[in-house]
Amino acid sequence: MQDILERAARVRLVIFDVDGVLTDGRLYLGDHGQEFKVFNARDGHGMVMLQETGVPLAVISGRRSEAVQTRMQDLGVAHVYQGQREKLPAYEELKQTLGLTDADIAYLGDDVIDLPIMRRVGLAIAVADAHPVVRRHAHWCTAAPGGRGAARELCELIMAAQCTLDPMIDRYL
Repeated sequence: MQDILERAARVRLVIFDVDGVLTDGRLYLGDHGQEFKVFNARDGHGMVMLQETGVPLAVISGRRSEAVQTRMQDLGVAHVYQGQREKLPAYEELKQTLGLTDADIAYLGDDVIDLPIMRRVGLAIAVADAHPVVRRHAHWCTAAPGGRGAARELCELIMAAQCTLDPMIDRYL
């Protein structure tokens, strides 16, 4: 666990996949093709708190959804890449734009489409219900499944490693 905390202490950007990570991976489709997604409020608050400590966030999703755009805007996530069937170009653009190295970045994923980025970043995390191959390539796995607290776990891990979790929680006491 010490290695994970050292990796988390270095993180300067966290990237999240969406379907299966910020949601439970199920797609709800209406009769007219409208897509609905369910996001976890506690995951969202963890993301807001982490940003308040100075760590920016991004999402890179293989799908496009207006619901994702709306939710990320609500959470203040400035870097939103959707429709990225190949995620590495968006990752490289983010890295260059923010002047970061691979070691400065954490990525939370769940499926094989996430592996090219996970194999590069300094802290690769898989949600509890990720594909087995993804879990094998992760530095750490959350206890919670995607869409049900995994993002909050990662945010709190990073804040704990960077000694910002207790001060953040103290604001509410």
